[in-house]
Amino acid sequence: METLIKQKLKEIERQKGVKILYACESGSRAWGFPSPDSDYDVRFIYTHDLDWNLSIRKRRDTIDLPVNDLLDIGGWEIGKALGLLWKSNAPLLEWIQSPIVYYADDAFINRFRQLSPYYFSPIAVMHHYQSMAKKYFEMCSEQSEVKLKKYFYALRAAMAGKWIREKRSMPPIQLPTMLELTDKELCKKIHELIDVKSCQSEGYTHAFEPSINDFLTETIQENDLIANQLPSAKGDFDLLDEFYREVVKHAGMEEQYQV
Repeated sequence: METLIKQKLKEIERQKGVKILYACESGSRAWGFPSPDSDYDVRFIYTHDLDWNLSIRKRRDTIDLPVNDLLDIGGWEIGKALGLLWKSNAPLLEWIQSPIVYYADDAFINRFRQLSPYYFSPIAVMHHYQSMAKKYFEMCSEQSEVKLKKYFYALRAAMAGKWIREKRSMPPIQLPTMLELTDKELCKKIHELIDVKSCQSEGYTHAFEPSINDFLTETIQENDLIANQLPSAKGDFDLLDEFYREVVKHAGMEEQYQV
């Protein structure tokens, strides 16, 4: 599958006339709780050449391939990506942490990662995860059995909010890494469910786990109490402009640019 994904990325470069700077896995496979039939959620950042960027016309700044049951590929143009970094976009901040990387221009991604902490906004990212946690926990509360996939979505989002609340930093992309914030019994139960999910299809349903429900209820409430009191980011927009210009100037060149 990795070979197929890399082939698709090369096809995108040829067909769209772009240079892919970074490509990674962003779904449950990167989050640490895949099912055997989980699809592949590939996300990438790309750039056009200098002439494209110097046009006054507004052009499409995303690329999305038709989604099928196995593969979902989509990317953001570098200007869009940096604009979203300025806004502390949580999915983007997750991408650059992904443990599964299909391609990376090392100079680019190293600089992107160096810059990202300056644009991390605890209040913005907390509200993102709180919205996700509430949405999926509500879905799980509507039935006697729940899709284990949705349970994990709620868990991961609530845990990410707890991480922000306690550590004031961007949460790790992988759920198991965040389990250091839980007690031993809950940690054990969640690992047991990860093992279950690893052997079941995406449609598998599971009975309510009282300890997890209690944790979700309590954690979401505690996150809510502090969400609006968290600070915002104070990153320098000029640094992003400088980085953007360096990337665009060197798009298509064989040698690595320096930033």
